[in-house]
Amino acid sequence: MKNQLTPNQDRIVIFDTTLRDGEQCPGATLNVDEKLAIARQLARLGVDVIEAGFPYASKGDFAAVQRIASQVGTPDGPTICGLARATEQDIKAAGEAVKPAARPAFIRLLLPLTSTCSIS
Repeated sequence: MKNQLTPNQDRIVIFDTTLRDGEQCPGATLNVDEKLAIARQLARLGVDVIEAGFPYASKGDFAAVQRIASQVGTPDGPTICGLARATEQDIKAAGEAVKPAARPAFIRLLLPLTSTCSIS
């Protein structure tokens, strides 16, 4: 099976955030078909993990992550992941969106820290 995410000190795992971070640029927006086309190209390049989006952010992002999980997250393809804040609704949305992937996918949690947050 391609792209196994097992510990190996002779291997670098490529975790790509283009589909999520790319839309952080002013004026940059992608529709579902454009995200799917980019995800297919990332898979062809051999990217190990594709962070396909932030499913809770919008219905469009949820749909894009779900389609990428079902069409690109094949047994020999990359692992598909979704971004979620550490809230129940975000985690549930991300879990549902990546569910169609052939292999176990995962959710990357965003734990925002503010000036009022203290870690000891």
